[in-house]
Amino acid sequence: MEWTVVTALAALTGLGAVIVKPIVSLTRSITELTVVVERVEQELAQQARRSQDSNRRLWAKNEEQDGRLDDHERRIDRLESRP
Repeated sequence: MEWTVVTALAALTGLGAVIVKPIVSLTRSITELTVVVERVEQELAQQARRSQDSNRRLWAKNEEQDGRLDDHERRIDRLESRP
């Protein structure tokens, strides 16, 4: 009878190890993935801010060039309309 109890305890311990190991592995993987996703979200937010700043600068430069082109257009019109 004592050997039956020892065998049953060994079987339960083995079963517990078989169940716990994948759970621990899965928990570790989920934790690592969570950290990676958070870092990707932060990098994406930073990229969006940099992109907005870059777009703002590009549009400002575009407006500046539009003004210069308009000025050149007016000057060319005046030169062409001279007798």
